[in-house]
Amino acid sequence: MFESLSPVLIAATVIGGYLLGSIPFGVIATRLGGAGDVRDIGSGNIGATNVLRTGRKDLALITLLGDGGKGAVAVLIAWLATRENTKDAQAVLTSIAAASAFLGHLFPVWLKFKGGKGVSTFFGVMLAAAWPVGLAAGVTWLAVAFLLRLSSLAALVAVALAPIYVFVFDRPLPIAWLGLFMAALVFIRHADNIARLLKGQEPKIGAKGKDAA
Repeated sequence: MFESLSPVLIAATVIGGYLLGSIPFGVIATRLGGAGDVRDIGSGNIGATNVLRTGRKDLALITLLGDGGKGAVAVLIAWLATRENTKDAQAVLTSIAAASAFLGHLFPVWLKFKGGKGVSTFFGVMLAAAWPVGLAAGVTWLAVAFLLRLSSLAALVAVALAPIYVFVFDRPLPIAWLGLFMAALVFIRHADNIARLLKGQEPKIGAKGKDAA
């Protein structure tokens, strides 16, 4: 599976994916948009949910698309770089690119490794790496969010089911490992949200409170 992937290509994918994922769209959007530093607002998270607390839906949308898009772009570049390789090798490199971009978002070098919770980037890489899985996870998020009005719970359920969706849609095994890897980190980053969910104190969508995703 790895035979056709050179060490140089793998290293370039890891470094390039990480640096791409490290781009803090939330910070950039709020600063350029005249809304200050998103890290000084609400929960201090750099994701779209906290950007929305500035009252600027346009900046929140830019952040959402940017955070998801950077993960998708990392996967696309890896996919293009392995067009002549086997499907297994391509799945491996795209998964490496996706994981690297995801880590970049969570631990961006530009922000002293203090990044977001990864939900938007998760959806971006999954839609690019295995669109049926990403789409199913997105529908799951929407369903849970609509029924229970809890963004964090919707995210947690969606990422937890993503690895299962990989097998449902018969996607390559590396994508399943990617899903498990990202799901584990999303759960870790949502430790505070999980604690509030267990206590019944997690704010619902539209309410003021700690960042949910």
